[in-house]
Amino acid sequence: MIYMISLFMLALGLAMDAFSVAVTDGVMVPDLKLRGALKIGAYFGVFQAVMPCIGYFLGVGLIRYIESIDHWIAFILLLIIGVNMIREAFKNDDSEENSPPKDPLGNKTLFILAVATSIDALAAGVTLITMPQSIMVSALVIGTVSFVLSVAGVYIGKKCGDLFGNKAQVAGGIVLILIGTKILAEHLFF
Repeated sequence: MIYMISLFMLALGLAMDAFSVAVTDGVMVPDLKLRGALKIGAYFGVFQAVMPCIGYFLGVGLIRYIESIDHWIAFILLLIIGVNMIREAFKNDDSEENSPPKDPLGNKTLFILAVATSIDALAAGVTLITMPQSIMVSALVIGTVSFVLSVAGVYIGKKCGDLFGNKAQVAGGIVLILIGTKILAEHLFF
């Protein structure tokens, strides 16, 4: 029982970055439908479930090499996406008409966000070797928690976006940059 509680707490911790990014996705999609929220949740849930499995099977020896750069990869990806969100919020209406609209629900965007927010789950997979549950049970719990929190985050972001408009998009970009900075700081200083 204590292992399941520990696993659930680990899943909550790993899902927080995905939840925060899902909130920003909700801000960016003005006419969000259930299908879009489920797509975002599925991307984050699947990546949060798969990455611990990869870490588990890679083992401690190979993870050392990945850990030395994973925080930089996550930071750079989130910084680029966050800056682009802020820049898009400040574009005037004329320039938006002349350029094709960005798709926050696009597979490429969601793939990058899912990878960036699940790199820590890769390292967490190594610790799952010590847990009595199978890796499949652990991955299912982590993925499910991330899925549920991400779908909820999308709807929270949608409400914020409806209330605050472009200001919410700027805030979402800042949140992504802060998440990237947090990941970088945790690995460099703690």
